[in-house]
Amino acid sequence: MHVHAIAPAYGFGLSFPRCQPDAVLKDPRMREILALAALLLAVPAGAQQVAPALPGATAQSARPQPFATIVFEPAAMMIAACDANFDAVVTRDELHACLKRSFDTVAKGRPDIGYIDYSDWAKTWLGDANVVPSPYSIDTDDDNRITLAELQATFDSFFDRYDTGRNGSVTRAELLTLRTAPSVIPGKKKR
Repeated sequence: MHVHAIAPAYGFGLSFPRCQPDAVLKDPRMREILALAALLLAVPAGAQQVAPALPGATAQSARPQPFATIVFEPAAMMIAACDANFDAVVTRDELHACLKRSFDTVAKGRPDIGYIDYSDWAKTWLGDANVVPSPYSIDTDDDNRITLAELQATFDSFFDRYDTGRNGSVTRAELLTLRTAPSVIPGKKKR
Protein backbone atom coordinates (compact mmCIF):
# COMPACT_ATOMS: atom_id res chain seq x y z
CA MET A 1 0.00 0.00 0.00
CA HIS A 2 1.34 3.44 -0.94
CA VAL A 3 0.68 6.63 0.94
CA HIS A 4 0.92 9.92 -0.89
CA ALA A 5 2.16 12.81 1.18
CA ILE A 6 1.85 16.31 -0.13
CA ALA A 7 3.58 19.27 1.50
CA PRO A 8 1.79 22.28 0.02
CA ALA A 9 3.45 24.75 2.41
CA TYR A 10 6.82 23.94 0.86
CA GLY A 11 5.59 23.32 -2.67
CA PHE A 12 6.81 19.71 -2.70
CA GLY A 13 4.62 16.84 -3.87
CA LEU A 14 6.19 13.73 -2.35
CA SER A 15 5.16 10.18 -2.85
CA PHE A 16 6.84 7.35 -0.98
CA PRO A 17 5.94 3.87 0.22
CA ARG A 18 4.92 3.44 3.82
CA CYS A 19 7.43 1.86 6.24
CA GLN A 20 10.15 1.44 3.61
CA PRO A 21 12.90 3.94 4.48
CA ASP A 22 15.19 2.66 1.70
CA ALA A 23 12.55 3.50 -0.86
CA VAL A 24 12.33 7.06 0.51
CA LEU A 25 16.06 7.56 -0.08
CA LYS A 26 15.69 6.44 -3.69
CA ASP A 27 13.44 9.40 -4.47
CA PRO A 28 15.83 12.13 -5.78
CA ARG A 29 13.66 14.95 -4.42
CA MET A 30 13.69 13.40 -0.96
CA ARG A 31 17.48 13.02 -1.07
CA GLU A 32 17.78 16.72 -1.89
CA ILE A 33 15.51 17.65 1.02
CA LEU A 34 17.40 15.41 3.44
CA ALA A 35 20.75 16.78 2.23
CA LEU A 36 19.51 20.33 2.72
CA ALA A 37 18.21 19.49 6.21
CA ALA A 38 21.53 17.88 7.15
CA LEU A 39 23.39 20.95 5.89
CA LEU A 40 21.14 23.32 7.84
CA LEU A 41 21.71 21.31 11.00
CA ALA A 42 25.47 21.18 10.48
CA VAL A 43 26.01 24.91 9.92
CA PRO A 44 25.17 26.06 13.49
CA ALA A 45 27.23 23.22 14.95
CA GLY A 46 30.21 24.17 12.81
CA ALA A 47 29.91 27.84 13.75
CA GLN A 48 30.30 26.94 17.42
CA GLN A 49 33.60 25.18 17.03
CA VAL A 50 36.60 26.80 18.69
CA ALA A 51 39.45 27.80 16.41
CA PRO A 52 42.47 25.53 16.76
CA ALA A 53 45.15 26.76 19.12
CA LEU A 54 48.37 28.13 17.71
CA PRO A 55 51.33 25.76 17.77
CA GLY A 56 53.01 25.95 21.15
CA ALA A 57 50.04 27.65 22.81
CA THR A 58 49.37 26.67 26.39
CA ALA A 59 46.23 27.03 28.47
CA GLN A 60 47.87 30.04 30.15
CA SER A 61 48.59 31.80 26.83
CA ALA A 62 45.10 31.09 25.46
CA ARG A 63 43.47 33.69 27.74
CA PRO A 64 41.02 36.15 26.21
CA GLN A 65 42.43 39.43 24.96
CA PRO A 66 42.65 42.08 27.73
CA PHE A 67 40.43 45.14 27.82
CA ALA A 68 41.39 47.96 25.45
CA THR A 69 43.84 50.29 27.08
CA ILE A 70 44.16 52.95 24.39
CA VAL A 71 41.24 55.16 23.42
CA PHE A 72 40.73 58.14 21.15
CA GLU A 73 38.40 60.64 22.80
CA PRO A 74 35.92 62.48 20.53
CA ALA A 75 37.59 65.86 21.22
CA ALA A 76 40.97 64.34 20.35
CA MET A 77 39.51 62.86 17.18
CA MET A 78 38.26 66.33 16.20
CA ILE A 79 41.64 67.88 16.91
CA ALA A 80 43.40 65.22 14.82
CA ALA A 81 41.04 65.98 11.94
CA CYS A 82 42.21 69.61 12.02
CA ASP A 83 45.66 68.76 10.63
CA ALA A 84 45.43 71.09 7.60
CA ASN A 85 48.90 70.43 6.17
CA PHE A 86 48.87 66.63 6.79
CA ASP A 87 52.10 66.58 8.78
CA ALA A 88 50.52 64.50 11.60
CA VAL A 89 50.93 67.47 13.95
CA VAL A 90 48.14 69.93 14.83
CA THR A 91 48.92 73.49 15.88
CA ARG A 92 46.57 75.77 17.78
CA ASP A 93 46.14 77.90 14.63
CA GLU A 94 45.10 74.81 12.64
CA LEU A 95 42.65 73.91 15.41
CA HIS A 96 41.08 77.39 15.49
CA ALA A 97 40.72 77.53 11.69
CA CYS A 98 39.17 74.07 11.65
CA LEU A 99 36.74 74.90 14.47
CA LYS A 100 35.69 78.06 12.61
CA ARG A 101 35.02 76.09 9.39
CA SER A 102 33.03 73.43 11.24
CA PHE A 103 31.14 76.01 13.35
CA ASP A 104 30.18 77.93 10.20
CA THR A 105 28.52 74.81 8.73
CA VAL A 106 25.95 74.98 11.53
CA ALA A 107 25.87 78.71 12.32
CA LYS A 108 25.24 79.69 8.68
CA GLY A 109 26.41 83.27 9.22
CA ARG A 110 24.93 83.71 12.71
CA PRO A 111 27.28 84.72 15.57
CA ASP A 112 26.11 81.90 17.82
CA ILE A 113 24.21 78.61 17.85
CA GLY A 114 21.70 77.05 20.22
CA TYR A 115 22.06 73.75 22.01
CA ILE A 116 20.16 71.85 19.32
CA ASP A 117 22.45 73.24 16.64
CA TYR A 118 25.40 72.29 18.83
CA SER A 119 24.05 68.72 19.00
CA ASP A 120 23.99 68.67 15.20
CA TRP A 121 27.56 70.00 15.16
CA ALA A 122 28.69 67.40 17.72
CA LYS A 123 27.05 64.56 15.81
CA THR A 124 28.86 65.56 12.63
CA TRP A 125 32.25 66.55 14.00
CA LEU A 126 32.56 64.49 17.22
CA GLY A 127 30.65 61.40 16.13
CA ASP A 128 27.65 61.66 18.45
CA ALA A 129 25.31 64.36 19.74
CA ASN A 130 25.82 63.33 23.38
CA VAL A 131 29.60 63.35 23.73
CA VAL A 132 31.88 65.51 25.82
CA PRO A 133 32.11 68.45 25.69
CA SER A 134 28.48 69.06 26.42
CA PRO A 135 26.82 72.32 25.37
CA TYR A 136 26.43 73.22 29.05
CA SER A 137 30.17 73.11 29.64
CA ILE A 138 30.88 75.17 26.51
CA ASP A 139 28.26 77.86 27.23
CA THR A 140 30.33 79.66 29.87
CA ASP A 141 28.10 82.77 30.06
CA ASP A 142 24.92 80.65 30.53
CA ASP A 143 22.93 82.45 27.83
CA ASN A 144 21.86 79.15 26.19
CA ARG A 145 23.87 80.10 23.10
CA ILE A 146 27.31 78.92 22.00
CA THR A 147 29.69 81.28 20.24
CA LEU A 148 32.75 80.36 18.21
CA ALA A 149 34.92 81.95 20.92
CA GLU A 150 33.35 79.69 23.58
CA LEU A 151 33.86 76.62 21.40
CA GLN A 152 37.48 77.56 20.71
CA ALA A 153 38.14 78.24 24.42
CA THR A 154 36.77 74.81 25.33
CA PHE A 155 38.90 73.10 22.70
CA ASP A 156 41.90 75.17 23.82
CA SER A 157 41.61 73.50 27.22
CA PHE A 158 41.53 70.08 25.53
CA PHE A 159 44.50 71.11 23.37
CA ASP A 160 46.46 72.18 26.47
CA ARG A 161 45.68 68.87 28.18
CA TYR A 162 46.82 66.84 25.16
CA ASP A 163 49.94 68.95 24.51
CA THR A 164 52.15 66.98 26.91
CA GLY A 165 55.31 68.28 25.23
CA ARG A 166 54.17 71.87 25.93
CA ASN A 167 55.37 72.94 22.49
CA GLY A 168 52.15 74.44 21.12
CA SER A 169 51.27 71.45 18.95
CA VAL A 170 49.90 67.97 19.43
CA THR A 171 50.89 64.73 17.74
CA ARG A 172 48.77 61.63 17.22
CA ALA A 173 50.57 59.95 20.13
CA GLU A 174 49.66 62.84 22.44
CA LEU A 175 46.01 62.60 21.39
CA LEU A 176 45.72 58.97 22.50
CA THR A 177 44.45 58.38 26.02
CA LEU A 178 45.76 55.41 27.98
CA ARG A 179 43.21 53.74 30.24
CA THR A 180 43.82 51.21 32.96
CA ALA A 181 41.73 48.07 33.26
CA PRO A 182 38.24 48.63 34.65
CA SER A 183 37.84 48.25 38.40
CA VAL A 184 35.15 45.61 37.90
CA ILE A 185 35.79 42.82 35.43
CA PRO A 186 32.60 41.41 33.89
CA GLY A 187 31.70 38.06 35.41
CA LYS A 188 33.68 38.66 38.62
CA LYS A 189 32.08 39.79 41.83
CA LYS A 190 33.15 42.96 43.57
CA ARG A 191 34.68 42.44 47.02
